[in-house]
Amino acid sequence: MVAGLSLSAAAHPDVDFILHGNDAELTRLVDREAPLKDRVTVRHAERVVSMQDKPSHVMRHGDGTSMWSCIDSIKQGEASVAVSCGNTGALMAIAMLRLRRLPGINRPAIASLWPSRNPGGFNVMLDMGADVKAEAGDLLQFAMMGASYARNGLGLTRPRVGLLNVGTEEHKGRAELKEAHELLGPQAEAGGFDFIGFVEGSDIPSDRVDVIVTDGFTGNIALKTGEGTAKLISDFLREEFNASVFSRLAALFALSTLKRLQRRMDPRRANGGVFLGLNGTVVKSHGSADATGVAAAIGLARQLAAAGFQDRLAARVASAMRSGQDAAAEETPSAPEPGAGGGTKE
Repeated sequence: MVAGLSLSAAAHPDVDFILHGNDAELTRLVDREAPLKDRVTVRHAERVVSMQDKPSHVMRHGDGTSMWSCIDSIKQGEASVAVSCGNTGALMAIAMLRLRRLPGINRPAIASLWPSRNPGGFNVMLDMGADVKAEAGDLLQFAMMGASYARNGLGLTRPRVGLLNVGTEEHKGRAELKEAHELLGPQAEAGGFDFIGFVEGSDIPSDRVDVIVTDGFTGNIALKTGEGTAKLISDFLREEFNASVFSRLAALFALSTLKRLQRRMDPRRANGGVFLGLNGTVVKSHGSADATGVAAAIGLARQLAAAGFQDRLAARVASAMRSGQDAAAEETPSAPEPGAGGGTKE
């Protein structure tokens, strides 16, 4: 984490940091990094949240941990964005407890960047595991939040939103997916996005869509599958190019191409899932991230803070809620005037 802070500090001279944890240990590490001189405030915390701690336990007993202190720095207005590599369930639990949900949001979601063929190099996908289930109304809210994230994180004026399903035909999928499909079209204008309908798993890295909406169970499996596949391909290439003298010679000639491929496939470039739907921005870094991955998560946090993402997201959600309420009012038939219609004759 400290090495990642150092890389980020060197790349972004406009950022200062509050580092939460053991004062003595962190101060010693920070003092070794020249880019961090006079830019880090160490906030002492006696305890940490382990990867084995249950979210319910952390909600009751997490006060005094570095994770709790980190989220509280957002609540108190000391920091613009929180970044953590810790226990995802515990982080979401603390964030929901301390920051609360945005008005009108039923379930927060985790949005991640997925490498794609789009010009910007990434698509947005959510939910990636904040909750294992989602109703039709939740998927609509995910679409609103995901589109806002794509505008501020990827610079897209009008993102294309797709609903992940087992096929693109409208008759396919579970009942909540069909219902969400019916909701998304009419709300696209209020949400500032184009709804392209159902998309399949093969569309996740494609240039057909910018935002992929799904439930947390499906999204998390897709994320872990993608990470595992990228590592498998990388391992296969390394094994093949080391198989013989001739293959090592071929690798030498293809070195620049291989390095470009490695950069494009490197999951550290897209490290950082954003918690959406809370009164504050939280970026969840991968638990196994190295310094490069941590720096990428901090860079994403800085970008969102500079864009005023939290205020824009809250405004977009509020606008969509008003639009939905107005549409519901227009569809509600008004009560007949007294004496009107085919009543009995007095």
